[in-house]
Amino acid sequence: MLCCGRALDSPCTLALLVGFQFAFVLYFSLGGFRSLVSVLVHSSEPEFDYSRPHDVYTNLSQLSALPPPHPSGAEPQLRSCLLPSPLLVGPVSVRLSSPLSLEEIKEKNPLVTPGGHYRPTDCEPRHHTAIVVPYRNRQSHLRTLLYHLHPFLQRQQIHYGIYIVHQSGNSTFNRAKLLNVGVREALKEEDWGCIFLHDVDLLPENDHNTYTCHPQYPTHLSVAMDKFRYRLPYPQYFGGVSAVTPDQYLKMNGFPNQYWGWGGEDDDIAARVRLSGMKIVRPPVAVGHYKMIKHKGDKGNEQNPRRFDLLKHTRLNWRSDGLNSLTYELLSKELEPLYTNLSVNIGEDPHPPPKKSALPKNISYPAARPKDREKDKGTLGWQSTQANKLDEGHLKVTNTSSDVGQKDVMKQEIG
Repeated sequence: MLCCGRALDSPCTLALLVGFQFAFVLYFSLGGFRSLVSVLVHSSEPEFDYSRPHDVYTNLSQLSALPPPHPSGAEPQLRSCLLPSPLLVGPVSVRLSSPLSLEEIKEKNPLVTPGGHYRPTDCEPRHHTAIVVPYRNRQSHLRTLLYHLHPFLQRQQIHYGIYIVHQSGNSTFNRAKLLNVGVREALKEEDWGCIFLHDVDLLPENDHNTYTCHPQYPTHLSVAMDKFRYRLPYPQYFGGVSAVTPDQYLKMNGFPNQYWGWGGEDDDIAARVRLSGMKIVRPPVAVGHYKMIKHKGDKGNEQNPRRFDLLKHTRLNWRSDGLNSLTYELLSKELEPLYTNLSVNIGEDPHPPPKKSALPKNISYPAARPKDREKDKGTLGWQSTQANKLDEGHLKVTNTSSDVGQKDVMKQEIG
């Protein structure tokens, strides 16, 4: 064996051993092969310091108010907004406790117009985005989202509108069908170039995560949620916050209408992306940070027991179940100061979960004769214990009000 053109001798052997030892130490100190490669090729993944976030209202005072009308009556020609926006700050703090009232949030966002719309006044926006939020019975979450999202989006210098799609009645929640309704109603109002599908309990933590669409493919933005330790739970995950252009939405026939209850619709949508010849794109993990508002399980949004069976048939059903099969009744459309409220009736779950039978609160037993008390003591104690356990586990069923006066109910819930 040769080393440096001559027979292997002790100095060359020593150099080889030192080199192997150095590579071995470097490999394990950097956390394996992937980390080693990323260091050697100088990965382009951006870096942000999330330990020192900015206030979400930083730089909002730099936004220009609506200029006075030109004396000649002609509107001045605006330059295009800069990309990226010079107002971006990176990581922002998230306020989860004691959300402000809607009136207080409006005072902090004076440039937002009725219906929850905003358009830069000192430059021509390059992007036009509708944010669609499926909603029911999440009053404090909605206020928290509006408090956080309005300044976040204004700094990005995009034209946007926020649509809250409120499912009326007591039927099982249907997130994907509400999204279909929101997309259709938003596009009736304006020629939006991008549609965001946004859960009410997710707050973006980095304003470099711009609310714009990829021109070719659907975008999944909530790639790093605190719920999943800021990691993507699985490669095809499409839940939380995602975005499509109207053309992409039409190409995949919108979203499924058959998923009543929690779970399954996100995976169905991801499958539609693939089946329609597209793929999912994402921002870097360092950018796509989101914080989830913690909450208990929602009544009327229990796990969907049919979700796995429905997913098995996505390949067969996606062309017939979606935008082309959507039916609903628009009960009201209200331009609130911070959002457009769409109250809708989307029908009833055709396969409702069975209701649990009510159990009596108080169970009485016939009094035992004195001579039988000792004999029956153990039996009665066991029966009473079991009755209490059943009573504690009993789910109470209540009826909420009808859709009459829906706007007033909505204001009372959120305000």
